[in-house]
Amino acid sequence: MLRENNMKAKHALLTATLVAGLMTASAATFAPAYAQTAEGQSVGAAIERVATGLAGHIGFAAQEIGGDQVIAFNGDETFAMASTYKVAIATAILDRVDRGELSLDQMVEITPDMMMIGDAALSDTFVHPGLQLSVANLIEIMITESDNTATDTLMGLAGGPAAVTENLRRLGITDFRVDRTTGEIIGEFYGLPGPATMKVATEAFKTRPELATIVSDRNLDFEADPRDQATPLAMLQLLLAIDSGTAMSAESRDFLLGVMSRTRTGAGRLKGLLPRGTPVAHKTGTIGGVANDVGYITLPDGRRFAIAVFTKSSATSEADRDRAIAEVARSLFEYFYVGQMAKP
Repeated sequence: MLRENNMKAKHALLTATLVAGLMTASAATFAPAYAQTAEGQSVGAAIERVATGLAGHIGFAAQEIGGDQVIAFNGDETFAMASTYKVAIATAILDRVDRGELSLDQMVEITPDMMMIGDAALSDTFVHPGLQLSVANLIEIMITESDNTATDTLMGLAGGPAAVTENLRRLGITDFRVDRTTGEIIGEFYGLPGPATMKVATEAFKTRPELATIVSDRNLDFEADPRDQATPLAMLQLLLAIDSGTAMSAESRDFLLGVMSRTRTGAGRLKGLLPRGTPVAHKTGTIGGVANDVGYITLPDGRRFAIAVFTKSSATSEADRDRAIAEVARSLFEYFYVGQMAKP
């Protein structure tokens, strides 16, 4: 009860801060997209205070679609992306679709040796040979279920991590790198002798059952590895490039946003404290002390904003980490919607 009262007090103070900031900001000239203004940094710091104590370290960036003000906190600091990097993989695949090099209805065979652990809808369901899925369905379960087998299959179709990173550079996104498959990332996190295939992981967990207990434990050495990291601002830049049609065709954009709107992971993160029924298209990411969520939130008046929230080094509960992301999302929802009504 005391904790809930403290959270309500923080929100009351935040609302007052946001409204005051908007009154001041209404006459300001904002910098181009992807740049942080002094006002955006001030509001970002106020929002971060609401999530203080819920996660180890937090960074976020958000911008209204069609707007030019960026609200960010630790926006230029790098964080381990975990499975949020799957948005970049989908972007590279859809670019190849737009170029005619792949098609969404193209069938791909998934063999037993390709099955990965982790979020694993495929490996938990299909234990026999003979599985084929279309590129469209691989993207669907990579995003909505965060399936790692689908992810690494698509990574191969994209041309590998280097090709995904190259596509980001083509879009002008620099503080964002994709270096490994999910099998390699998870294998290194657990200290496995190779990529985290079902076969390798099953043997390792038999001989080292304690591995099952560290899935949510922070791993500072893992987080210090610069591979597969991005800044919140760089992820925001990718989200805006997708939505604007810069990263892909309008048809591919609509397909991807539709898939992201069906995500079934992370119900307590971006969506956790928003009004019931608020449309959210997003992708989560989780490993060790890392909990992330990125995507798009639609306001009641139809306007939308893109948002990237990264956390790391958390020793708190998984529920608290989710709540930290939810608090940031709700605060930004109030800033972009409720705060607009305070403008003169």
